[in-house]
Amino acid sequence: MLILTIKSDAPAASLGLYNDLELLGNEDWLADRTLADTIHLKIEGLLKSLNKDWGDITGLVCFEGPGSFTGLRIGLSVGNAMAYGLSAPIVGSRGKDWVQTGIKKLLDGKNDAIVLPHYGSEPHITLAKK
Repeated sequence: MLILTIKSDAPAASLGLYNDLELLGNEDWLADRTLADTIHLKIEGLLKSLNKDWGDITGLVCFEGPGSFTGLRIGLSVGNAMAYGLSAPIVGSRGKDWVQTGIKKLLDGKNDAIVLPHYGSEPHITLAKK
């Protein structure tokens, strides 16, 4: 199974491409406020560097948090859209060993269908000014 991992919870984002539990390649970059503009380019670059194409991806693991509201929202939106478009299973995972845990879930046949963010606390909503 060719698995793409996405971690976008902080200014430094990370992608990984795995053949089951074997890491084939990874891409780490300081995405900061350019994550939405760069994530697709970084995925494409990682795939091309390994002579792979978008359609070769057969599963996705996304870090679900906790972390940055916007970073998680962008990374999970990309992961969920790719899973839907590729008809590939997707799982969310968190914790120190999130990659291995997520890949094992995929290899066990799990599919979350949609991964939702886990922010780690209640939202801090600003009240509207009159």
